[in-house]
Amino acid sequence: MLRFRFGIRLKLLLLSLFLFAIPWLGYQYVWELESYLRTGQEQTMEGTARAVATALHERPSLFDSQSSYLQDVKPGTDLYAHKIIDPIRLDGQLDDWADYRHLSLRYGEMELIEQSEFYDSQSLQFEHMVGQYAQYLYAMFEVTDDNLVYRPSNSLRVDRNDYLLIAVTNAQGEFRRYIVAPQSSGWVNAYLLDENPESYRPVSLERAIQGNWAATENGYNIELRFPLEIMSSKIAFAIADVDDLEQRIRKYMIGTANPNQSDALGTVLVPSPEIEKILKGLKYSNARVWVVDKHMRVLARSGSIQAATGVRMAPQNRSRETLWQRIEQDWLFPLYYRILTQPPADFVDELENAFALKGQELANALSGDASSQWRLTPDNKAVVLSAAHPIFIDEQVMGAVVVEQTTHGIRTLRNRALEQLFHVIIAVVLLGTSALFLFASRISFRIRKLRNETESAIDEHGKILGNIPRSETKDEIGDLSRTFHSVLDKLQQYNGYLENMSSRLSHELRTPVAIVKSSLENLSMEEASDNDKDAKKEYIERAQSGIHRLSKILSSMSEATRLEQAIQSSDKEAFDLQELLNGCTQGYRAVYPNHHFKLDTQGLTKRLEGSPELFAQMLDKIVANAVEFSPQGETIDIGLSSEGAQIKLRIANKGILLPDDMHQQLLDSMISVRPHQQDDQTHLGLGLYIAKMIAEYHKAQISIQNQQDLSGVQVSVTL
Repeated sequence: MLRFRFGIRLKLLLLSLFLFAIPWLGYQYVWELESYLRTGQEQTMEGTARAVATALHERPSLFDSQSSYLQDVKPGTDLYAHKIIDPIRLDGQLDDWADYRHLSLRYGEMELIEQSEFYDSQSLQFEHMVGQYAQYLYAMFEVTDDNLVYRPSNSLRVDRNDYLLIAVTNAQGEFRRYIVAPQSSGWVNAYLLDENPESYRPVSLERAIQGNWAATENGYNIELRFPLEIMSSKIAFAIADVDDLEQRIRKYMIGTANPNQSDALGTVLVPSPEIEKILKGLKYSNARVWVVDKHMRVLARSGSIQAATGVRMAPQNRSRETLWQRIEQDWLFPLYYRILTQPPADFVDELENAFALKGQELANALSGDASSQWRLTPDNKAVVLSAAHPIFIDEQVMGAVVVEQTTHGIRTLRNRALEQLFHVIIAVVLLGTSALFLFASRISFRIRKLRNETESAIDEHGKILGNIPRSETKDEIGDLSRTFHSVLDKLQQYNGYLENMSSRLSHELRTPVAIVKSSLENLSMEEASDNDKDAKKEYIERAQSGIHRLSKILSSMSEATRLEQAIQSSDKEAFDLQELLNGCTQGYRAVYPNHHFKLDTQGLTKRLEGSPELFAQMLDKIVANAVEFSPQGETIDIGLSSEGAQIKLRIANKGILLPDDMHQQLLDSMISVRPHQQDDQTHLGLGLYIAKMIAEYHKAQISIQNQQDLSGVQVSVTL
């Protein structure tokens, strides 16, 4: 597992990050300043809304529309005349209505006024909307009719066919009905009907109501235009359907309201030109202003939200661009605006063609309380502030003024302040960080050099190969280098003493052992009486046993040294691990008949680079250790398994468990944890240490631990 190295350079670099607290504090200060600016903008907007509302208070003539006094507005019956930008060409094609079709309403079964049969939606339904351009009201009908029936050319009746019925009240409050019943597709005018609501007798041709009736595959389209002066705010439209050419009985009538009942008419709200004149001067106020009635329908508006930025910024002079300005534009500003947000040049305005508003601030204003609210645009690019103030007439709320601005101006002002702040601070941070980094790099380089010299002086087995040069630098690192030089010099002398101690001790012990051995041999060859023969024999056996144990100790003490020499002189060769394990296991079955051996290689084939003899010697040490701690008759498992890119060799035995704190120490020299020893055996704790040396020679890792089920011990060699 790789460990993250927390070096001196990184530590000093992290400490230098405290320098960034300076720009962070400046950044927080500017953000705090922006919050104060937003609070100021909010108060300014509320003041603007209050001022506009003041100009509209107690002016009932501006709200003389009947719909303004309705207690409730019924969608589909109470209509809204949407503002039309360009005049409509009356050709019956409805192409000019494409930008407004999403505002149209569908009329069907729920809007039935009369029916003589069970309603079928394929027989009659229509889409309808009205719009206002200049002093005219435009109406559009897209009618679905499975059987279009025109008025016969020789008939004086206008109600024995499909027709459009219009009912209005004029400015004097008089109830008027008009009918459009053409004999064919084309240009149409309306007929004024008799005042009797039950009569459909035409009185005169009303040329002020003009339009076009065009047949389609699914029915027909109607486009109409009539001046606003012939009506007040009450109106109703109805489409009548006749399918039977013989009886010519009216099958259905669907409409916005019942045009034959004067008290059932709906209303139409036309944006007020008088209020628009009052708001016209506000187009220079850097805000968008709405005036709505108490039903939240738009009476007038002024300005564009795209230009309502809140704060006007002086344009920067780009006539003579200096080198510093080019650096700012090409290098610094792109860096800054990875953190800062640039106000977008364009954003989605969901209220661009709105005919009705909504929002908590407007609801509060229509309740009599001025209010404001922040909102995000649908594309999350702009923040819009809305402030609303009620309009009072006779102490009753008749509408509200809504003033809107974006925060683009404040955001631009904030960005310019942060740009100048970053210019100053980034220079301080870069210079301070660079100085600390260079200082840390110098210290880190010297420490790494000392580390490399120390590592090269000692090999992987701990043998001292040489010494490090003495440093003449008069600081702490130089003093540490000189201390390492002195320590390594003393360790090299002591290591030489330890390396020669085994051979010296062996040489010193072999001479007395040889003398004792020869004496005992001579004693055994002397003749003795029968009485002393048994006693001499016992002494001789004890002496020979002691000599045998002394010889074994000497052999064990020099075994590690001989093995190290064998490893240094051994040439590596490729050998098959599975074949080696099979051969060794067969030998163990013969050498240790009181134990069972189980080999499971799982069919793995692995060729190693090393010494097969040394590898077999490592297995001998591990298996001998397992046999010694395993009760007779138990099975010793030898197995290979694949773990990712590694192969693991495991030797497991049943028996005594290891102490919890001795798992790693058992691989060191002269360590043994046997609870008891037989008198005829010597244990110096070198077996697993020798196995560890051989494993490291083959670039393997060896470990010993208790089995998971706590039934015994397992030695693992990871290749």
